[in-house]
Amino acid sequence: MKAVVRAIDFPARGRLLAVSDVHGNLPWLKGLLERAAFSPEDALVLVGDLVEKGPESLATLRYVMELSRTHTVHALCGNCDNLAVDFVWGGSGLDRDFYRYYLQVWGERSLIVQMAREAGLPAESPEDLPALRSGLAERFAPELRFLRDLPTILTAPGYVFVHGGVPSYDHMEELDAWKCMKNDDFLGQGHAFPYYCVVGHWPVTLYRTGAPCCAPLIHRGRKIASIDGGCVLQADGQLNALVLPRSGEDFSWYSYDDCPVVRALDRQEAGPPPFTIRWSDHLVEVLEEGPEFSLCRHQTTGRELWVLTRYLRRQGDRTWCRDATDYRPPVQPGDLLSVVEETSRGLLVKKQGVTGWYTGRTERLRSLSKGIR
Repeated sequence: MKAVVRAIDFPARGRLLAVSDVHGNLPWLKGLLERAAFSPEDALVLVGDLVEKGPESLATLRYVMELSRTHTVHALCGNCDNLAVDFVWGGSGLDRDFYRYYLQVWGERSLIVQMAREAGLPAESPEDLPALRSGLAERFAPELRFLRDLPTILTAPGYVFVHGGVPSYDHMEELDAWKCMKNDDFLGQGHAFPYYCVVGHWPVTLYRTGAPCCAPLIHRGRKIASIDGGCVLQADGQLNALVLPRSGEDFSWYSYDDCPVVRALDRQEAGPPPFTIRWSDHLVEVLEEGPEFSLCRHQTTGRELWVLTRYLRRQGDRTWCRDATDYRPPVQPGDLLSVVEETSRGLLVKKQGVTGWYTGRTERLRSLSKGIR
């Protein structure tokens, strides 16, 4: 299937904001739009993966459909957004075995299962799939049509929006739609553009070295803006909204998560250059397993790192861990920190989107209990 390209424009008086990879996290989307003071004068671009993997995919989809009636909302298709459409009406050749795997892995966090639960349809085994397909087509026609009609690429003056990425801006309508949606490690492919390409799909922390950071990544030399903050997928993830300038490169952004917020009371000096294990290279060997922390050796580098034991996952003879780091950020008394984890060895915190360990004293702030910019 070829890519569908549509042109949009900047709002007459308001801002143009871009948000990607909501993944069915409706409270975070609402919280982010409230934090950004999104209004009917603004325009919102949703850069794909609106649904799937999160707790409220169906509710998120309906919220966006309703929001589109009162505000200017431009949504495009991500690789997760077309799964239910392909299941019901076909189109990408995804086979029966894929959907059996998909339903088993994501379970209640899949849009198909959430639809099935609301409609009282079975979705537990491969034998259920024919009845499930026809039932969803009848019961959820408006929602499925909304997803089916999403474009692959949006263009605006000075910008191209696409979930995964494109190789160039030439003849984009001839590109394969699926390859535009699911384009892993887009920044690693060396592309550069005459004006900004705004993408999601891969959490931005996978592109960075050093400390984990979920803030939008603006590659000014290559004109790429990557904005997936790891919402739903990472313990320290966040949902980002990038505010796009009409001209120039004066970007600003908002973020939202549900981490409690504390005020630092003690100074902490920056630690040595950090070591971080990320999802794209996360196989480890457990050297010493403990109830709270385990000492692990990273298989690729041989580096050792204390990892929260509950971050470890095992499959057969392979062990891997969720994103982990030994980074110690510089902290001044009075700094506001989002708390990702509370442990006996200190707090895993975020400061301006960067994750690391803080061992000083803190004061909890009730009035800022839902994350900070």
